[in-house]
Amino acid sequence: MGLVYADLELVNLADETLFEDGYLQKEQIRSMPVNMMADSGAIRLTINEAIQKRLGLRTRAAMDISLADGTKRKLNVAGPIRVKFKNRDCITDAFVLPGNEEPLLGAVPMELMDLVIIPSQQKLDFNPLHPDGPLFSLK
Repeated sequence: MGLVYADLELVNLADETLFEDGYLQKEQIRSMPVNMMADSGAIRLTINEAIQKRLGLRTRAAMDISLADGTKRKLNVAGPIRVKFKNRDCITDAFVLPGNEEPLLGAVPMELMDLVIIPSQQKLDFNPLHPDGPLFSLK
């Protein structure tokens, strides 16, 4: 299976809230398109310092993480972020990778938007069981 990339939009959720409360104009909401690797082996969303700066996201915490190669690091966590894929979205925060490292869309935001990786087509798309929108169980 090859790598799967998807076009997403990342939005500063704090800016959206300030717009909704009348403190910002709509064009002042910081957002950006990102072509991001969908990685079901990664748990959360990761962005890099360049994305954090462009979106104006605040660092909220620092957490210990383990990379795929077993290396351990402490990374900042920034947010809140609205992640948009086609007509679906979710709200999350993100680990911040140093410099301009490649961002990743992990399993949690994919699950929140009910997205699946379709290996045979090398693409990210809606869960075929729920094409009209996410369906969550609260059992």
